[in-house]
Amino acid sequence: MSNDELTPRSGRILATVVREYIHTGEPVASIAIARRGLGVSSATVRTILSRLEDQGFVRQPHTSAGRVPTDRGYRFYVDLLLETRRPGGSVDEVTSRLRRETGEDPLLHDLLSQVSHVLSSESRHVGFALAASSEDARLERVEFVSLAASKVMVVLVAQGGQVSQKVVDIGEPLQPDELRRAAEYLNREFSGVPLSDVRSGVMARLMQERTLYDRLMARALEIASRTLEDQSGQVRLFVEGTPSLLDDTTQQDGEVPLATLRALLELMEEKHRLVRLLTEYLDGPGLTVVIGAEHTDPHLQPFSLIASTYFDGRSTGSVGVIGPRRMRYSKAIAMVDGMAQAVSRLLRTAN
Repeated sequence: MSNDELTPRSGRILATVVREYIHTGEPVASIAIARRGLGVSSATVRTILSRLEDQGFVRQPHTSAGRVPTDRGYRFYVDLLLETRRPGGSVDEVTSRLRRETGEDPLLHDLLSQVSHVLSSESRHVGFALAASSEDARLERVEFVSLAASKVMVVLVAQGGQVSQKVVDIGEPLQPDELRRAAEYLNREFSGVPLSDVRSGVMARLMQERTLYDRLMARALEIASRTLEDQSGQVRLFVEGTPSLLDDTTQQDGEVPLATLRALLELMEEKHRLVRLLTEYLDGPGLTVVIGAEHTDPHLQPFSLIASTYFDGRSTGSVGVIGPRRMRYSKAIAMVDGMAQAVSRLLRTAN
């Protein structure tokens, strides 16, 4: 049944049930709804609630209790919010805040780390920020930093501020000046080139006769090859606030099994699994809300996820929150959508 198939009065009563339950955490009685100024009697409310229960929008924990929304009831409420929401007016404020906290031209790592922190602290749920795949990123520069003995830290900076670091053992010590000239060679050859093409270009040169290159240039190519080998399609996920989610869940939904909470923690730790789920959910630009049983992973079904995509001028990433089904959806939706727009604005400016 779609929202259109509920009568306006039934829809108003259902929305009231959801709002009241989100606010109080207690089953909502018919008399409480009747007092909300909807122009209906308590008896009429009971009749409508009974019908909504038959239709699967609400449930009654026990016979003497009021009603609580089901996942289908939450879905009705969220769809109603999405249909009636207005463009957020806080994007400028969020953008200014991120600039203050990360600088005018932030590195992507710093920006997305701060985004996940802000989303978590403001919502008191898990906040996350997913960087776009590095496949379409272009190399800005590479730097070599000499460490102990024969180890070198390679700093790979892509246009737009994406930074990767890797420590490589090159088998022999090189002087800082030699490392500087090696990096200058790679930057001269590959700056502005997509990372995937940098990989293929480096490999093509390595396949040629080593005598075509002097010792330093050959070493630079070898270091670059070892650094780039795990960059293909790399995605990075920043997550913060898992303890908040556990606190919320145990306080609001005490029936969530300990095994489910443990599995959720593992999901947050094994970030590639969460990335795979987000990729599955976010099949297009804009806002996505996944509620309870709509999750394909059963361990996420006690929770809701709100995510929105951002665009940096070349590729798409996402930001969002994960929290209990009884979350303040209106606040969370506005927060996530505004954050995505702010991140898009900052990254496009940087690019």
